Parts: sequence; C-alpha cells; structure tokens
Amino acid sequence: MEPTILILLVVVAFGTAIISGIIGMGGGILLLATLVSFLPPIVAIPLHGVIQIASNGSRVVVQRRHIEIRIAGAFAILILPGAFLGYLVLTSVPETVASTALGVFILGAVWLRLPVPQRSRSVRRRFLVLGGAAGIANTSLGSSGPLIAPFFLDLGLTRHEIIGTKAACQAQGHLAKIIVFGIAGFAWSQYSLLLGLTIIAVIAGTVVGSRILDRVNERTFVVLYKLTLTLIAVRMILVQLV
Repeated sequence: MEPTILILLVVVAFGTAIISGIIGMGGGILLLATLVSFLPPIVAIPLHGVIQIASNGSRVVVQRRHIEIRIAGAFAILILPGAFLGYLVLTSVPETVASTALGVFILGAVWLRLPVPQRSRSVRRRFLVLGGAAGIANTSLGSSGPLIAPFFLDLGLTRHEIIGTKAACQAQGHLAKIIVFGIAGFAWSQYSLLLGLTIIAVIAGTVVGSRILDRVNERTFVVLYKLTLTLIAVRMILVQLV
C-alpha cells in the first residue's frame, strides 16, 4: 500500500472514531466507505472489522460503568450464527438490494417507530433477534451500526448508556465477523501495518470523542443521533439509485 494512502486511512480512522465517540455511530460507515475506495469489499470488510473492534472496544472501556449488561448479553446469543449466514448472503444477494432495503428500514425505525415495551423480557427478546440480524448485516454489508441504532432510542437510556451499550453490541458483531473471515482463510498478516496504525488512531479518536460527549446534553445528543441515522439511511438509498 502506498504511504499516502496509508496516512489517509490512519487520519480517517482517527476522525471517524471521534464521530463515533460523540454520537455512537456514523464513523464506522465513513471508515468503511473510505476503505472500499482503495480495497475490494472482500478485503475491506474484514479489515474494517478489526479496526472497529478497537474503536468499539475502546468505547466499551471508557463507558464501562454505563453498559446495560442485559441488552449486550441478549445481543450476543445469535450474533455468530448470524455472521455465518451473512457470509453466505455476501456471496449471493446483490449489494444494491440489501443496502437499499436497510436504508428504508432505518428511516422507518427512526421516524415511525412504535414504543418499545419496557418489560425486561421484551427488551431481551428484541435484542436477541437484533443480534442475529446484526450478525448478518456485519458480514454482508460490512456494518450493523445503523441497523441496531434506532432500537436504543425508546429505552430511557442516557447518552452514555447508549454509547457504551451499543459499542458493546457492535464489538461482539465485529468479533463474530473476524471469526467468520478467519475461518474462510483471510490473510490478516498482509495488512498488519495498516491495522496496527489504524487501531492506535481509533483508540486516540475515542478518547477525544468521549471527552466531547461529556459536554453534550441529552436533548442535543438525541437530535444528533437521529439526524446522523437519517443522513446515513438517505445516503444508502440514493447511492444505489444513482
């Protein structure tokens, strides 16, 4: 890889980690879009998984006191089976169809969502199913952040709880993705320098983003959260239609 491209990817990794540290999403999608500009999807997706484990993992560490274990635990149960299924989807379903459908789903989930039952059992069931869906999305589309993000809005969570719990869920998803691509024989060692530098960059970006998050009030956070989700969803739809 050319040095200029390597430097660009490291800078983008740092910047996108700041975004995710503040809003809890958006950064991963931007990073993936940058990676696929220079690498084929079959390479970009697994590399993205390793970098995002570091990004989400660092948010988990920073927000560890705010993580809702019942949600993260339920999410983990079906994540690996979903990841294996997603790998099959990656090789059989056109990306345009999957991406457009996901974009429409996100818009509906954000703006037309129904109240989420507050009973613990209902919440666990919701995130159990969502974990399987996220596993599919992670390996087929490369990211599940926008898919799972709307389901944190109606749970009465604080901004720190949303950031920490969502990061814990996404870290599990990226770990499952890495396992699947590892079994498929992906050559991780060929990209060790890129991975090492971008991992350092996203950890640093998380620290910066988390400090900014501490200064953002709850109402502003929700507005930014919904706006970011909407922009991501609209982009996913328009890119496939143009």
